[in-house]
Amino acid sequence: MPLWIAATLFAAFMQNLRFLLQRHLKVTTLSTGGATLARFLFGAPLAAVLFGLYAWATGAQLPALNATFWVFVLTGGIAQILATMCVVALFAFRNFAVGITLKKTEVMLSAAVGLIVLGDAVSLPVLLAIAIGFIGMLFLSDPPKSDIRLPLRNRIFNAASGYGLASGALFGVSAVAYRGATLELSSGDAILRASLTLTAATACQLVLLGAYLIWREPGQLRKVAQSWRVTSLTGLTSILGSLGWFTAFALQTAAYVKALGQVELVFSFLFSVFFLREKSSAKEIMGLVLILGSVLLIFWGSYG
Repeated sequence: MPLWIAATLFAAFMQNLRFLLQRHLKVTTLSTGGATLARFLFGAPLAAVLFGLYAWATGAQLPALNATFWVFVLTGGIAQILATMCVVALFAFRNFAVGITLKKTEVMLSAAVGLIVLGDAVSLPVLLAIAIGFIGMLFLSDPPKSDIRLPLRNRIFNAASGYGLASGALFGVSAVAYRGATLELSSGDAILRASLTLTAATACQLVLLGAYLIWREPGQLRKVAQSWRVTSLTGLTSILGSLGWFTAFALQTAAYVKALGQVELVFSFLFSVFFLREKSSAKEIMGLVLILGSVLLIFWGSYG
């Protein structure tokens, strides 16, 4: 199995666990910003330790870090913070499986951003998959039934869809930016370049988001620290997942990595049904099926 595929599957599973933990933090003790900070407060130091250990064990030299690298890192880091906040906020409107699936519009948007920024082209099957995935997203964007039948524009343009599309766009930008950052490193293997980029990104994210919360929500820092049992696990799963993503980005285009990463939908659906005891409607299941079908098309397209 190619390393980028193994890394992506591992990353998707870890990311699903991380969002599950953040969902718990959001619905119990923390604000959206606090639940988002949880992944960086413990994750950033762990990323630095993992990078240091790997560099020491392999005897690798530190690659040169140019200005373009830092532009990509900061762009990806800020986009990822905002995207994560959108996903955490989304959980207030829809169940866990649907929230994660709406987030997966990032696959469609990663292809477009990757082509524009890095020139990463996609094949015809991928374009077809994007169309199928968009149809699936429309099924998922239909909010739960109520006594009042909403017009089509309100079924598509509602808070859940807005957060989902925003998170997808921002995660797409961050994926392409992180791939660009790893490509700017002229030396080192894929894991070294991935772990160095991850260390730089999480350090910037911790400083930026920490400063924002001190300014706007100072009490959240104390609550994050008090919830250390869950927030530390959030940081661990976040860093392990991110290391998988960054390794895959160093080896393959962002569109294909994110396409295969939609296997996360299978994990989230299983967690939603068997762990959280949430129920999904027929339309939501149809949306899941369509988007999973788009995964198979994109996976086929990567070898076409």
